[in-house]
Amino acid sequence: MPDVDTPDDLERITEPCPGCHARYLPGVLDEMHPYIGASPPCWATFGEVLAREFGDVAFGQVHRQTVDVYAVQHPGTDERRQRQSVALHLVGLCHWLEHDLEFDRLNAITQRMANEDRPWPWLTPPDAYAMTVGDILVARDGFEHVRLVRRWAESTWQAWSAHHAQVREWAAEALDARR
Repeated sequence: MPDVDTPDDLERITEPCPGCHARYLPGVLDEMHPYIGASPPCWATFGEVLAREFGDVAFGQVHRQTVDVYAVQHPGTDERRQRQSVALHLVGLCHWLEHDLEFDRLNAITQRMANEDRPWPWLTPPDAYAMTVGDILVARDGFEHVRLVRRWAESTWQAWSAHHAQVREWAAEALDARR
């Protein structure tokens, strides 16, 4: 690795993820999701977090929320699939953070909404995030992981505050539809 003495040096040798804007060393990886707008190194970092969640139930209890946060931080481009993804994952964050809905209820609501034939609008993403997926890797145990994912979700939800009114409307519709 080249010498890194200043923030400018770090900026010079790293590349930003197009979604979350976290900086990564350029890699030789080319694995990417078909519509999640992440760089290969960021996608690989997400894979590390998922491996922890699938490998230990203490980490995995917030898997759904990890996916929601990562997806909204990596919205991709203004195409139907990406618009729907961002909308549904933001609704999931709203339901978890503001309505305290549990995993099973979140999945049922999201599945129903995904099957609706609705023209989801493009929601312009925030310019920056206080936390990104790399910040989750510092967790030493499941308790810390859950705490960090919650904080990541809260900061990401706040970053999308320009769209809270719309997302809350969708979230309320989804809750009314299940009754």
